[in-house]
Amino acid sequence: MRILLAGGSKSGKSSLAQDIAIKLAAGGPACYWATMEPTDGEDEERIERHIADRAGMGFTTLERGRDLLSGALPPENASVLFDSVTALLANEMFGSGFDPGAPERTLEELLALSGKCAHFICVADEIFRDGAVYDDMIEDYRRGLAAILRGLAERFDAVAEVVCGVPKLYKGGLPE
Repeated sequence: MRILLAGGSKSGKSSLAQDIAIKLAAGGPACYWATMEPTDGEDEERIERHIADRAGMGFTTLERGRDLLSGALPPENASVLFDSVTALLANEMFGSGFDPGAPERTLEELLALSGKCAHFICVADEIFRDGAVYDDMIEDYRRGLAAILRGLAERFDAVAEVVCGVPKLYKGGLPE
């Protein structure tokens, strides 16, 4: 099953994704794929908090924020929680200078990766509702993220927006 969960900051999407990934793993391997690339001490502390929050849940953590298919992959029977598309695109688009081709490549890699495991639960931040106008590079990023989310939504089994920990389904269903 392939699931896309989108929502605002602190909406509960990652917690819901963790619950779903563990349910779908049903005692099999569960992998938490983290994409954040720390840039300072605050980022390092945030990563440590996230790892501590997942302690005892049975996740193996894989940290790779770019070139998704270039290294070891989770087992084919794994339930993978991918957190997050938002950070992945930022890494790919701005990590080594501005790369306007990153959104298309990122979508292709996510779709390929999602087909290499039993279950793939993908988390993304919703950054489109503020109404502000940003500089051209940030607007390119926002358009790129929107294109990726549309591409995933089109091909995934279930799509939900998470608000206050409650999913609003737009496509398919979530496991009980």
